[in-house]
Amino acid sequence: METIADFEVQYSQFLDPEGKPSSDIPELAKDTEKLVDMYRQMTETRVFDAKAVNLQRTGKLGTYASCLGHEATHIGLAAAMQKDDVLAPSYREYGSMFYRGVTMEEILLYWGGDERGSDFQGPRKDFPFCVPIATQCLHAAGAAMAFQLRGEPHCAVSINGDGGTSEGAFYEAMNIAGARKLPVIFMVVNNKWAISLPIEQQTASETLAQKAVAVGIPGIQVDGNDVIAVRHWVERALARARKGEGPCLIEAITYRLSDHTTADDASRYRQKEEVETAWKVEPLLRIRQYLTDLGIWDEAKETELLESAAAK
Repeated sequence: METIADFEVQYSQFLDPEGKPSSDIPELAKDTEKLVDMYRQMTETRVFDAKAVNLQRTGKLGTYASCLGHEATHIGLAAAMQKDDVLAPSYREYGSMFYRGVTMEEILLYWGGDERGSDFQGPRKDFPFCVPIATQCLHAAGAAMAFQLRGEPHCAVSINGDGGTSEGAFYEAMNIAGARKLPVIFMVVNNKWAISLPIEQQTASETLAQKAVAVGIPGIQVDGNDVIAVRHWVERALARARKGEGPCLIEAITYRLSDHTTADDASRYRQKEEVETAWKVEPLLRIRQYLTDLGIWDEAKETELLESAAAK
């Protein structure tokens, strides 16, 4: 008997939960203006999210899916993309959509039942919210195939949760993308819960990144609470795809700090201690501490940012 195939999954983190460098900081993080801009966008996304939840609680908005805790994955990914790339989101990627030009009003229109919220005026080529789980992966693969056939130097990016990796559409999209070396990135936001189903009951795989092995494409796991790590690896994956080297799967480890939606009560199936632990490693705390340690952020700037975000 001989081994004819083997694999390993690498994990990447640049900032630890205390905001201290845990490995050599990549070149992009040396541009402090970029770092501050990403932190601002993350904060504005969180403030918007809290406002939207309040609107729903007061009867002014329909059922709403919070993105609390996902800010680093959203902003890190969008910051790595180019203007003419295509984003195929699920239904809670507000940070990515804001970064690419979708307005807060358009997001609220959608969750208020107004389809004009799906016809946003910013990134006209991006896909609208996709509620059927993981079908956006197929949309992204199709867009990538169009880019390839036209000879255009653009990429498509899909985002789905850990639960989406249990859907056939997820595998089908990766399979055709791998076979044809399509310029597409599959981002899996592993927030540990598919509504009320924990990751341990979804799959026996030690990682979700290793699902890439079955279709012959690279897969990597990153700290999804580290915006630097997310942006770095998405940039690398996109650069690789633009050179014709095919797709990549990126698993971002984070945690859903909110209920699944405002129609859910996560306290029925999650332990209080689990959520408290997750709050200690949340993404905004980490990058804010790093910026503070660099001497480019302080309480006065934080107050100004929060006031500005609240006024939007």
